[in-house]
Amino acid sequence: MPIQNGELLFLPPQGNLETREVLRSLVEAHRRLAELKGRVATIPNAEILINTLVLQEAKGSSEVENIVTTHHELYQAALFEDLHLDPAAKEVSRYAIALRFGFDKVRGGHPITANLLVEIQKRIVLNDAGIRRQKGTVLLNEQTHEVVYEPPQEHERILDYMANLETFINDPAFYDADPLTKMAVAHYQFEAIHPFYDGNGRAGRILNILYLVAQDLLDLPVLYLSRYIVQNKTTYYDLLGEVHRGRWEPWLLFMLEGVEVTSKQTIAVVTQIRDLMLEYKRRIRSELPRIYSQDLLANLFRHPYTTIDSLRRELDVSRLTATKYLNLLVRHGFLVKRKVGRRNFYVNEPLVKVFTSPANAME
Repeated sequence: MPIQNGELLFLPPQGNLETREVLRSLVEAHRRLAELKGRVATIPNAEILINTLVLQEAKGSSEVENIVTTHHELYQAALFEDLHLDPAAKEVSRYAIALRFGFDKVRGGHPITANLLVEIQKRIVLNDAGIRRQKGTVLLNEQTHEVVYEPPQEHERILDYMANLETFINDPAFYDADPLTKMAVAHYQFEAIHPFYDGNGRAGRILNILYLVAQDLLDLPVLYLSRYIVQNKTTYYDLLGEVHRGRWEPWLLFMLEGVEVTSKQTIAVVTQIRDLMLEYKRRIRSELPRIYSQDLLANLFRHPYTTIDSLRRELDVSRLTATKYLNLLVRHGFLVKRKVGRRNFYVNEPLVKVFTSPANAME
């Protein structure tokens, strides 16, 4: 049982977690993850997916914490940092920055450590509080405000739990289990430790993605697991509580179903992006051959919202040339020109529709 006499137990978990049902779910989850990894490889420029899909994951993860914004606000926040935009959009943007920071570290060979998670949480909440030092943190029922769980309180004890979790994540000999089983266990343990005053849920969901990348199950941080949690938020919290009482199987099955379902959804999104890119490539080469380049095409998909200055910097062209390109793209229906205040920006509306369409369950 993960909690005994009111105290969280250290990892590894006791007993065999990989029941017959769990093993069946593992097969399907791995199959879908492998398919997603292969589909992502068909996009010629990885930055296209990192820039766009990380924002979708950030949006979904923040919605679990009731931080809700629109795609429009989110993309504007990325374009115009000095605008007084919706505070929720800024919070979502911070999550995306934190996820990208963690991904770059893990892709560069950095292990997933307690210190790395501290750095990720710091970027989410924009403070240096780090791991909790003061007692008194409890988790409450949102409706009744009753205490449902009391995480470890002593600072030194929390550090011990985090060191134990770090070993569990990084040492394959410490616990012999499927990587997806370990991801679900690590996520539970991190949330049960609740090491920070704020941002634990978001940091824990970033941990999921980074672990999949570290285990070479994903090349890019593009799995929308947070969207599945948003859609099943009550079940998510209920099953975390079930693990407190020693019932691992429902939690593992829930997380594995999440990997399978969101892999399928993300495959559909990546396919639509790829097909739209091919259509834009064909049409721009046919209708605007003088301005076509791979760099221009990549820019249109890396930034669903763009500006003259952004295009000028990325393509290393003059402002006059960037303005000409964007006006031609608007005239031929590739972009739509919009205005905020006195500033113009340009929207790849078909790409935005990929993220906002009900079929892709983005909203």
